[in-house]
Amino acid sequence: MVRHDAKAGTGQGFVNPTVTISDEAVVLEMNNGNGDTRVHRDSLLGLSEPLPRLDHYRASQRNAKRPSIGVLHGDRDSKDGQPDEQLEEDTKAPGHAIRLGWVQGVLTPCLLNIWGVMLFLRLSWVVGEAGIIQTLIIIALSYLVCVMTTLSLSALCTNGQIKSGGLYYIISRSLGAEFGASVGIVFAFANSVNAAMNTIGFCSSLNDLLKSLDTKIVDGGVNDIRIVGSIFLLLMIIICAIGMDWEVKAQNFLLVLIVVAIFNFIIGAIIGPGGSEEDIGKGFLGISGALLAANMGPGYTIMNGVQQNFFSVFAIFFPSVTGIQSGANICGDLRDPASAIPKGTLWACLISAISYVLFSFMAAGSAVREASGNASDLVGVTFASCAGGNCTTYGLLNDYTVMQLISLTSAITYAGCWAATLSTALTNILSVPRLIQALGIDRIYPGLIFFSKGYGKHGEPYRGYGLVFFVSLIFILIADLDAIASLITNLYLASYAFINFCTFHAATVKPLGWRPTFRYYHPYVSLLATVLCVAIMFLISVVSSFVAMAFIFVLYLVVVYRKPDANWGSSVQAQAYKTALNSTLNLEGTGDHVKNYQPQILAIAGDPMQRPALIDLAHLITKHSALMVIGNIIPQRLPYKRRRTLSDMGKSYLKDSNIRAFYKVVDGVDFDQGARSLIQSTGFGRLAPNILMLGYKNNWRTAGHNQLNAYYNTLHTAFDNRLALLILRMGKGLDIFKGLSSTDLYNPVPSPQETAIAVPKRMIARRSLMPVNSNLDLHELMQSTRSSQTSPAPTFHAAPAFDYPPPQVTAEPEANLFKQKQPKGTIDVWWLYDDGGLTMLLPYIITTRSKWEKCKIRVFALSSVNLQEEEKNLKILLDKLRISYLSLTMVTVTDKPMESTILEHREVLRTVTDSNDDLPVLSEAEKHQLEIKTNRQLRLRELLLEHSKSATLIVMSMPVPRQDTVSAVLYMSWLEMLTKDMPPFLLVRGNQTEVLTFYS
Repeated sequence: MVRHDAKAGTGQGFVNPTVTISDEAVVLEMNNGNGDTRVHRDSLLGLSEPLPRLDHYRASQRNAKRPSIGVLHGDRDSKDGQPDEQLEEDTKAPGHAIRLGWVQGVLTPCLLNIWGVMLFLRLSWVVGEAGIIQTLIIIALSYLVCVMTTLSLSALCTNGQIKSGGLYYIISRSLGAEFGASVGIVFAFANSVNAAMNTIGFCSSLNDLLKSLDTKIVDGGVNDIRIVGSIFLLLMIIICAIGMDWEVKAQNFLLVLIVVAIFNFIIGAIIGPGGSEEDIGKGFLGISGALLAANMGPGYTIMNGVQQNFFSVFAIFFPSVTGIQSGANICGDLRDPASAIPKGTLWACLISAISYVLFSFMAAGSAVREASGNASDLVGVTFASCAGGNCTTYGLLNDYTVMQLISLTSAITYAGCWAATLSTALTNILSVPRLIQALGIDRIYPGLIFFSKGYGKHGEPYRGYGLVFFVSLIFILIADLDAIASLITNLYLASYAFINFCTFHAATVKPLGWRPTFRYYHPYVSLLATVLCVAIMFLISVVSSFVAMAFIFVLYLVVVYRKPDANWGSSVQAQAYKTALNSTLNLEGTGDHVKNYQPQILAIAGDPMQRPALIDLAHLITKHSALMVIGNIIPQRLPYKRRRTLSDMGKSYLKDSNIRAFYKVVDGVDFDQGARSLIQSTGFGRLAPNILMLGYKNNWRTAGHNQLNAYYNTLHTAFDNRLALLILRMGKGLDIFKGLSSTDLYNPVPSPQETAIAVPKRMIARRSLMPVNSNLDLHELMQSTRSSQTSPAPTFHAAPAFDYPPPQVTAEPEANLFKQKQPKGTIDVWWLYDDGGLTMLLPYIITTRSKWEKCKIRVFALSSVNLQEEEKNLKILLDKLRISYLSLTMVTVTDKPMESTILEHREVLRTVTDSNDDLPVLSEAEKHQLEIKTNRQLRLRELLLEHSKSATLIVMSMPVPRQDTVSAVLYMSWLEMLTKDMPPFLLVRGNQTEVLTFYS
């Protein structure tokens, strides 16, 4: 960087400019002597935009984010850059040194986890039960699963940075929180049990040593295991909680100790018993071809009352090859994860597999299956006294200390066994609390949030250590190594199945974010590994497999039900998008059919919080089965951030109200133009609205000419685009707030600071008045608001003070009509015109909803000449359409309306003229021309008052306004007369396309 100081002025009052030239930009600093400094930056390339840098893509570097397009474009509301998004924080400090290579970071941890209790205490038993051939098959099958899983794991680990959480983090970021959390719990449980199993192995080995010295603690059996195991488990928990910084340094020593113990065994097998009759009597004969041939085939026995077989022995052996995830757990600390994880893990699999195969041959070639303890009974390679199955103490099948017997020095073997068991137990104890902590931090399960608290500068999960202690202690008290091994085998297999399925799913869906640097994997190899894991699970134990799957499924359902705020860009989301896209495109190729008709509603409701009844009715009709879009038309042009905030608040309201709908904001246009835009642009293909839903314009008599025409033109626009039309009128109106207009919400205010937060403050203030949930009761809200008028004004802690009085709730309890349970009542359907059946279909849909099931349909229809014949035909039609109804009434409108009704209509027209000079006067010619239609509407009002005054809801066929024939004033006067002082009223007009059929 070069810094230059200039003495000359700039001609604008600024002196002593300082120019700084860096590799990215030119920075010119100028001071005018009054403390005012101006900074000008310009790229060396002639651009004032930032160059690509790592910090711009790091989630935790908020301050280093690139400027938004609004800033570059010069939008007035974009000073703060882009709105914050839900991003994961990068927990690793910037500049953290990544130093571990594949040997120290992957190979050594994997070998320490693979070489565990089974190597020293159960491998000889496996050889005795299965024979050398089937033992090799068991080893090969186990490592086949591990190698294929390693390939899948390598692909997942190299598809982005991996942080704490191990398999939970990998699966949750690949398949989503539902799968990751459930499998994470299972894997944490498996690791806790594995820690207990290795602790039991250590205690068993210690008991064997004490037994050889003719000593014991209590009984030399399970009670000693429980006592010593509990003590050592507590000690390991304390050691891990205090700090395990020395473990990385000690792991090389532990690994060397285990390797020395392995060679100690091999050398001892080669040298043989050396003429020791005691060793020979215990079954150690030394390597011989005859003994190897005798142990070639299986020799399954009954152990603990269970007849052993290939898969029961496999279940006990398989935990000895788990541990391949050790490198993935510290992926963030590796120098080159893409190379280190597959290289280190595969080498660990190869080395451990060779050691297991070599062990199997050494054990099978140097020891007999059963021995009597007396060398004189030996005949060839068998003991004569064991022919009847009388030998139950010595040999591969009966003595778990055969490895110590064969070894050159038993002390080294004991030391290697303890190093292997305790190092594996310590590794498991260390990993589980951090996995639980990651689950708690992500707030997936409420019960685990308590364990997410970290202590100290490193955030140690002490509470998690306590949880691991109690879980592991339970299984230590069982003190049965074989039973625990069979249990965790299925848990590990389930976890590995999900790892492989993650890779298969991501590789087949192929989202753009799937870019692993490890290339040596194949999706169908991962699928084969998934099937293999599940198949082995069920072959081992059907019951335990179903229990494991059911446990995972229950955990999955809990996450699905809770819907945590976790969006990590999983492949499930990518699959959902592709599935939805393909389904929509396929749907486009199929023709419409009346049997598959769905009412797809575009409800122009404005702010969703302002007119809940309109939205609730639309939701009642489309609930869980059809498309619903809520439109909000704003005449003012909104800046991007305000429009985004408005959209987010509307979506939050819908989510909190459990309403499944889309919300769309259109700004900068008049109402009719916005409605036309929404009608013509909303949806795509078959997923497009076929019904337009509006609220009744209560202020049509006082509104200006432009507003009335805009509303009236919207009705024509719906028919022009062949949409059906619904208009809802409630007794006290649809707006639940007064004193709050669109101008209050959207107009800019003078203060720049107020401009930036005007919409959020108002919206938050309104939400504080009306907490949104599925049990929202506007009646209680109204009561609380009325009482607040006589008490001190409440303080809103959710937002700073705002610059207008809080809105007052004016809605009556009927605003909750469509979301509350309705008592017995009627839905009066005035099916006046054949519009395709929509007038009849909508009330039928409403009565199928649980909250309206007690309301029955009463049908009213027009009759022209032959009343009885028309009633009979309509009954037949309703029966064929399979629509239940309480009664059918035929009415006539041939009579002239009463004079009082005519005078009432004239009064409506007169008040329009008197109260709004802007509206044109209704011509006498139009009145005379449409007198018959006007009288029809007036007569219908009289019939409505006669029959439906006490109905819960009225649904009526709406007259179609013919273009250039009926003026807006006259048409609205018709609707006014029909709906005035009535129960909740829904005007319906289908688009003359059939929506009902009686054909199968």
